[in-house]
Amino acid sequence: MRRAAVVQYHTTADSAEDNRNLIKDVLIDLAARDPGGLDYQVYQFDDGVGFLHVAVFDGTTDPFADCGTHREFHRELRQRLAAPPIVSRAVLIGSYVGSRCGDA
Repeated sequence: MRRAAVVQYHTTADSAEDNRNLIKDVLIDLAARDPGGLDYQVYQFDDGVGFLHVAVFDGTTDPFADCGTHREFHRELRQRLAAPPIVSRAVLIGSYVGSRCGDA
């Protein structure tokens, strides 16, 4: 069964760039290791300080368990936040990924 975790939060203005760089490190790490069974997207809101993480994964195990950069991202997260994050969990009903411009 595919599950999803959705996390939305806002950082302080002076922490947004550092937060974005830490996210990029996690994405690079995941691409290099390819833990399998994980779809992960992170969005930054137009305000520059809001972030939305969407992780869709197989089963109930933590897909980030062996990801050191993910632990580093969380190490000082509280200091970067302007308010507590909103965390939601869900079960995937279905998904659609449409063709993109230029895709054959």
